[in-house]
Amino acid sequence: MDARVKLRIGTADMAGPEDALLIEGAGGVPDGAVHARFVLPEGTAHGISCACCLPRGPVAEALSGLFLQRVRGEVRFFSGIVAVPAGVAGEAAIRAALREDPMVSARFRLTGE
Repeated sequence: MDARVKLRIGTADMAGPEDALLIEGAGGVPDGAVHARFVLPEGTAHGISCACCLPRGPVAEALSGLFLQRVRGEVRFFSGIVAVPAGVAGEAAIRAALREDPMVSARFRLTGE
């Protein structure tokens, strides 16, 4: 059994009562929804997960924050996350974090493909 938190990429309206949201930018959030936001840096010369520019990317930081809030009981329990990218770059950043950040890949797994 895989105990990692399930993460799927979609839209905010796909989230159920036991899901949290990971939202790129300033997109809307349903009232009372557990959520975290991330913003991709503009104009970086290197790739999304470049360690010389960003030791941990914004997606990894946002997911880590959600995980810590869940563990500490600061938010209601969630069993899954719906990631809501604003575009192709946001989706690529989410996938890169799940693939390349050791803490993110240990805590979360991509589902729904």
